[in-house]
This record gives sequence, C-alpha cells and structure tokens, in this order.
Amino acid sequence: MKKYNGFLLVVFMVITSSFTIINHTTSNKTTRYQVVKSDEVAKGLIEALQVGAKNSAEKVSKTDGFYKNADIFIPFPQDAIKVKTTLEKAGMKKQITEFELSLNRAAEEASKKALPILIDAIKGISFSDAMSILKGSNNTATLYLKDKTAEKLKITFKPIVKEAISKVQVTKYWENVANAYNKLNVLSGGKKVNPDLESYITDKAIEGLFKMIAKEEEQIRNNPAARVTDLLKKIFN
Repeated sequence: MKKYNGFLLVVFMVITSSFTIINHTTSNKTTRYQVVKSDEVAKGLIEALQVGAKNSAEKVSKTDGFYKNADIFIPFPQDAIKVKTTLEKAGMKKQITEFELSLNRAAEEASKKALPILIDAIKGISFSDAMSILKGSNNTATLYLKDKTAEKLKITFKPIVKEAISKVQVTKYWENVANAYNKLNVLSGGKKVNPDLESYITDKAIEGLFKMIAKEEEQIRNNPAARVTDLLKKIFN
C-alpha cells in the first residue's frame, strides 16, 4: 500500500508540474508561485546570457568603451612600467597618453568580433548546467561562459587584435614611447623593453568583456527592469 501511495504522489507531482501558476492560501493572503519547466530554465539561461553578451559587446566595442570605463581601462603594460615612469619624469605624458589610448582603441576594435563566438558557446548550454547557473551566485553564468569560451576567444582574438593594432597604429605609438625611453636610458645601460602587445591587448580585451558580462548578469538577476523578455521575467522572478 505504501508503494502504491508513493506512485500516486509521483504522478501527482508530474501532473502539477505542468501548471504554470500555483495558488498557496494562508490565513491572511494568497501567494502565487510560478512553476518553471525544465526546458524553460535552459531557454531562460540561454536568453539571459545572450542579452548579457550582446549588451556587453556593444558597450565595449563602441568608441571609449574601454578608454573611458575605469573598470576595464587598459593601462600601460606592467612589464614595461619603468618606461612609463622614466618618461613621466621627463615630462612626456602626452606620448604615454597617446599610447594608452591606442591600446584601448585596439581592444574596442577587436571586441566588435566577440559576439558571434559568445553566442555560439551559449547555444550549447545543457539543462544540468542551466540549473546550476540558476541557483548560483550573481556571476555564475559569466564564469560558465568564460570557462567555455576564454581559450577560443583568445585564439580568435589574436589575429583580430593584430589587425586592430595596425588599424589604430598602436605600434607607432609604442615606438614613439620606446625610442624616447631608450634615448633617456642609454647612458645608464638599461635594457630595452618590448612587451608582447598582441597578447597584452588580447588578454585585457577578454578580461574587460567578461567584467561587463558579469555586470549584466548581476543586473538581470537583481533588477527586474533588466529582464527585457517575458521568459527572463519568469525565470528570475
């Protein structure tokens, strides 16, 4: 008899899970609970990631998307920081500013090609992954997406960054800075520096992109106004 009752309970749960609204009445009010189906969870997470990725890619790829955003601004390469220090002391801040601007412009240019890569990865999200993401913290979806795409983004971004470096003349600005540094440094016998600008900009561009996606995810999770579709409103309600 217990086994039979257990079977009925399972059947009851399956049947009731097909409803979208359940009413729960207490002594003083009725609360409406929205039941989300498993396929809706996966679709909702895919939609949330697509919205976040699209918004982020648009923000970082526009003019000043990196340069005027303090959170993702790309600074002078750390392994060449002595160049910056030396030139600042020599009153050559203009050259430093021009070089840093070119770094950020290259990242903005490269980011225009990021969205298709992100969307392709998002489409492969599984139900089990979706459930884990839904129950996770404010940046769980972003971490999932980064794990799935970081290496591919790096490989894909490298030639794009190389092209962007040429387009916005990063090398020219670096040569201006490096030559000035080497002239000032020649008497002290200091070593010349030549950072790998392609790798540096690529890494910083990807890092900045995911910082922005994390912000978008947090907005969707915590701010109802950021849930721009009916499914997002249902999943994250």
